[in-house]
Amino acid sequence: RRERQRFVDKNGRCNVQHGNLGGESSRYLSDLFTTLVDLKWRWNLLIFLLTYTVAWLVMASMWWGIAYLRGDLHRPRDNTYSPCVANVYNFPSAFLFFIETEATIGYGHRYITERCPEGIVLFLFQSLLGSIVDAFLIGCMFIKMSQPKKRAETLMFSRAAVVSQRDGKLCLMFRVGNLRNSHMVSAQIRCKLIKSRQTPEGEFLPLDQCELDVGFGTGADQLFLVSPLTICHEINSKSPFFCLSQRSLRSEQFEIVVILEGIVETTGMTCQARTSYTEDEVLWGHRFLPVMSLEDGFFRVDYSQFHATFEVPTPSYSVKE
Repeated sequence: RRERQRFVDKNGRCNVQHGNLGGESSRYLSDLFTTLVDLKWRWNLLIFLLTYTVAWLVMASMWWGIAYLRGDLHRPRDNTYSPCVANVYNFPSAFLFFIETEATIGYGHRYITERCPEGIVLFLFQSLLGSIVDAFLIGCMFIKMSQPKKRAETLMFSRAAVVSQRDGKLCLMFRVGNLRNSHMVSAQIRCKLIKSRQTPEGEFLPLDQCELDVGFGTGADQLFLVSPLTICHEINSKSPFFCLSQRSLRSEQFEIVVILEGIVETTGMTCQARTSYTEDEVLWGHRFLPVMSLEDGFFRVDYSQFHATFEVPTPSYSVKE
């Protein structure tokens, strides 16, 4: 097997990195919410902790600053004096007052007096800022946790694609399956052939994308994915593999990207799973082993045979030949 660079890995990750963006990198900051959602979990948790820690320390410092400027820290036990915040003697007590206010705990020992207009203004600012920070960060974490990426890991693709005859026609086939009992609503599958080519004008296209027909006209691309299905691409005069033979397959260099999309039944969110097959993973003259069997009152799927194939008599020449 020839190891080469893939455009899409077997697990669906796209091997594309964007560099030298220049001023375009500012667009990531203009859409900060999506940028945070796209980050890895360790960075999300770090930003989450740092944002709240810095916000808490800054706001507690502002409450301590008001008490310091008013002289409340120098007369903590004077019953005849009305401080801005009762029972705030130092920075830890100011920090505790901020936490009690922000978390709406309200123990009752510390409270704002009516003779402190700056404290009232700061309290309103703290309430607005706290609501914005909570909505932004908690919303970001909720969206990230509810992303259907993990659901895509329970959608299965065969390790290899096969070429053999079906109904007297030469076809390229691969298998898909759903490991969960919950269904994928409106599941649809698409295939892209990625191959370098040169146009008649001399332009070289290193990653030219071509659509592979997997049943658009007949509706076969709309899947009822309750059991493993074999997806079939008929090789005919309109297919990019019209001139492909068993012999020429050894010298070809292409990649077939498979995209399976559907709506997760339990959450209603759109899920997408991807994989790819290179020319080394296309087995000529093979067919997939059956995985369905009829048991007592139900159908049983044997996933141990999901990737298994066996050889069948198949013409070695191309459809064109």
